[in-house]
Amino acid sequence: MDSLNKLWLSTGLANFEQGQVIMMIVGCLLLYLAIARKFEPLLLLPMGFGAILTNIPGAGFSEVGGFLYYIYHGGIETGIFPLIIFMGVGAMTDFGALIANPKTLFLGAAAQLGIFATLFGAIALNAVPGIEFTLKDASAIAIIGGADGPTAIFLATKLAPELLGAIAVAAYSYMALVPIIQPPIMRALTTEDERKIEMAQLRPVAKIEKVVFPLGVLLMTIFFLPTATPLVGMFCLGNLMRECGVVDRLSATAQNELINITTIFLGLGVGSKLSADAFLNVETLGILALGAVAFSIGTASGVLMAKGMNKICKEKVNPLIGAAGVSAVPMAARVANKVGLEANPHNFLLMHAMGPNVAGVLGSAVAAGILLALVG
Repeated sequence: MDSLNKLWLSTGLANFEQGQVIMMIVGCLLLYLAIARKFEPLLLLPMGFGAILTNIPGAGFSEVGGFLYYIYHGGIETGIFPLIIFMGVGAMTDFGALIANPKTLFLGAAAQLGIFATLFGAIALNAVPGIEFTLKDASAIAIIGGADGPTAIFLATKLAPELLGAIAVAAYSYMALVPIIQPPIMRALTTEDERKIEMAQLRPVAKIEKVVFPLGVLLMTIFFLPTATPLVGMFCLGNLMRECGVVDRLSATAQNELINITTIFLGLGVGSKLSADAFLNVETLGILALGAVAFSIGTASGVLMAKGMNKICKEKVNPLIGAAGVSAVPMAARVANKVGLEANPHNFLLMHAMGPNVAGVLGSAVAAGILLALVG
């Protein structure tokens, strides 16, 4: 009987706790969103699977010596994985639209208002019983408003590692829900005539401009906000490899094998933080609610900035591209293009929307640097 009892106690069925079951269901939900709905599958799939693995009783995946433990501490806690992701994103990014129409930089900057609005929202949530966010916690939560997963993870590991799971899930969930969240806001803030605005074709951008641009961005960051150089620097390195034309093999590796391998480990590492004791609390619900508000404010700010620019600029800007100022590349640009085509079948906004979209990536990195400089 003792042997049978020991055998029973060594099984998962005998050791499952309610919280672990709930978090494994959450992991399955993330898998469903990735596989069935195709919402950010490259990250939600390994993240969901990591959530299942870390909640298996007795397996020790996230304990000292466990596989997920070393992935998290070796790549995420050190900040290496988000930086590699940023290098890969830089290698896949074409700054041509932003260089050809520099004023779209203001749209990307305006969309970052969601970050700073969320900062005050997180502090205000301390009035809710059971929630105690420090200024560092609030700063880490605020970056969700930039809709930039790697940046959110990077800042959370620096300021609030205990909230990493909730922040990462919120950031990537709202990135995945761009096609659902943004269109109603865009339509509510624009008229039919504004959505029909056709923008002039962008001018050709010379190769020398594309080579000099990442170097100029890095130089400006070094001079004025060195705390943002880890993210901006890796982003610019990837983009320089893409545009210089002499390291095609390195550029191809950064765009494919390297970023793919890192994404697998990053997803598993974030999933390892979705344990029942760390995730199932009122603070997590507050973070998820703030994420929705932050993303909505960022979208609205970009659209309203574009409407304001139309009052002072001779060349009209379709306000829909302002919504692409959030950092969800290239999904937000595609949504702007889709809504524009609904209003005018001849209104192709994709390349115009890529300007504020890539500006938003830089904007969220700069915002992270500002928050690090202030509270890090």
